[in-house]
Amino acid sequence: MQILLTKVRLYFPLIKSLQTGLLLATGLAGYMSASCPVTHWPTLAGLTVSLFLAISGSTILNMWYDRDIDSKMKRTHNRPLASGRVSQVEALRLGLVFSAVGVGWAVMTNPLYGLVVFAGLFFDVVIYTIWLKRRTAWSIVWGGISGGMPILAGRVLATGSLDWIGIVLALSILFWIPTHIMTFSMKYHGDYKAAGVPTFPSTYGFTVTRATIAISSIIAALMIGIAAYGIGMTWGYLRVLVVLSAGLTALAVISLMKPSEHLNFGLFKYASVYMLSSMMLMVVYGL
Repeated sequence: MQILLTKVRLYFPLIKSLQTGLLLATGLAGYMSASCPVTHWPTLAGLTVSLFLAISGSTILNMWYDRDIDSKMKRTHNRPLASGRVSQVEALRLGLVFSAVGVGWAVMTNPLYGLVVFAGLFFDVVIYTIWLKRRTAWSIVWGGISGGMPILAGRVLATGSLDWIGIVLALSILFWIPTHIMTFSMKYHGDYKAAGVPTFPSTYGFTVTRATIAISSIIAALMIGIAAYGIGMTWGYLRVLVVLSAGLTALAVISLMKPSEHLNFGLFKYASVYMLSSMMLMVVYGL
């Protein structure tokens, strides 16, 4: 038992639990956006487990492929693979098993849902990480698309089809992603440069990057609002969402007018809280 616990503690950082948890929350929100009863335990369990495994698997595979980059960056050089605490073969096997079981479970739950889950994993690992991340700063777009797949998958599982609300929800995540990635690419600009990874700050400068973060944050809030209206949220829920969106918009505008690292990181933190709060509102509304 002690050996097992040691292994779990060693492997746990590979899944980036905060990131995985937030993406899983978006998937649950997408499902509940169709007001699906939580008493549908088999479906809800299938959604939770399959998404968790697929997201975790893709994250492990990304970390396995990027171990050389991570070892060159101060922020990431202590990660299990970059530091050598976890072997490359073990991580690859774990990532492949998680991914295969997650996608397989999703397909058995619902073929269209499984296809969306697979698309998210494929865009994240193959298109974003392996093909584009080391070539262009615009790889972030594909990273955003993959990030939007869990919430789209949840919506698809609930409705049985691909509808406009699911697409808008996915777009909200796509436009939220730059706030996360670009903020870190500015804060750790030297690290990314040393690792040879092209970023928006290194390609277009900090001014353009800040403007991109602000504009994408505002669009993300707009997409959430449109989706919330589309699923029929009552005024009580919409009022909370409007207040949250107003805070995000205000921070985005201030960050443009008075740019600073402190404000940028504040916007990043608020955007994460905003997205999680929005997802929770959808879940509560769907109950």
